[in-house]
Amino acid sequence: MKQIKNFSKALMMGIVMCGALASCEKENDVDSSVVAGSQQALDAACSQWKVARADWENTEAFLFGAADEYSIDPHTDTWPVDQAALANVLRDNSIMSDIENKVKQLNSGLLGYHGIEYVLFRSGQPREISQLTQLEYNYVCAVAKDLYQATCVLQTTWEGAKSGTRYDETMNYLKSHNTLDDDGNVTDEGLSYKNFGSNFKNTPSADYESNLDATIQIIEGARDIISEVAGSKIGLPWTGEDDSYIESPYAYNSIVDFYDNIVSCKNALYGTVAATQPNESSLIYFCLNAGNNTLKSQAQAVQTKLDAALTAINNMKKPFALNYKDASSKTAMDALDALDGALEEMEETLKSYSGNSTVENQCKVINANYVDNVVVKTYTSLCDNAEKLYKAIVNIKK
Repeated sequence: MKQIKNFSKALMMGIVMCGALASCEKENDVDSSVVAGSQQALDAACSQWKVARADWENTEAFLFGAADEYSIDPHTDTWPVDQAALANVLRDNSIMSDIENKVKQLNSGLLGYHGIEYVLFRSGQPREISQLTQLEYNYVCAVAKDLYQATCVLQTTWEGAKSGTRYDETMNYLKSHNTLDDDGNVTDEGLSYKNFGSNFKNTPSADYESNLDATIQIIEGARDIISEVAGSKIGLPWTGEDDSYIESPYAYNSIVDFYDNIVSCKNALYGTVAATQPNESSLIYFCLNAGNNTLKSQAQAVQTKLDAALTAINNMKKPFALNYKDASSKTAMDALDALDGALEEMEETLKSYSGNSTVENQCKVINANYVDNVVVKTYTSLCDNAEKLYKAIVNIKK
């Protein structure tokens, strides 16, 4: 899983857009006019950002596949926002005059959910419409459209679509974007369409050697985000190692983000969206009913620790941006570490079934259910709400 979310290194790399793309205009030549917009419409866009944001966080247990291979995770979810580089972009007429096309080549620290968040929110509240400039409006519309197109790629390449509006948006995105390097900069490596859902459901494939290998990926995807939430999203600010590493700081949405990340794990393991109990085609259901007492006990421990982690996150002192040193942060990290440990034990037991034909057949059922009822459904909702977010942002202007 490729993630470029701590952007301080990228800042130091000199992402000075006026030097990289074009010469900057003098500051006194910049259009500082305020957008002719509606506060009510801006507030509505902020509300829709939170809806679309929740959908993204609900995907983070499966950031392998398209999100990784197409660099969509860093492209849409890098923080903190590079405010200095954004100021340069807004001052650069050669970029802003063609921002809908130029946005595709900007560094990831200027894009996605947090680029939009930075324009729309201040201190957990919608900005005053009187503060929003026309240039910022043009920029945020372009970023929101690019974000919607990126979510089309996630939906269609997992469901294997070959036609329709979102397939067309996907192909346009793949033709006009390249991969990112480790600093979030656009490379010269192009993108091509791939059916990730089929590769996951039908093994051996280009990505997985067996059905069990793909099933193990469900656990590893969950463990990746559990580790990131505990060690980085909460841990880096809490320890003081990097107190700029605060997710969704402008909307004060951090704790909601953390919670939804672990909901994504529960959905993945339980085999359904908005899961309360594991369905009969899920990984946890199999572990509970495989006839192996060790595996059953381990699955029960995962269930208990999942709920404990969600409770601990929900009990964190809010907002995280102002309270990241609170003791509740450490309580949440400890609960997440315990959940990761329980998943590791269950994963090791599952690996012992390698080569078992009965387990291979059951894993095929688990994997198909996972793709169809978790991944594709979540990405479809993500794309639906990213499209609504784009339209809500456009509607800010009267």
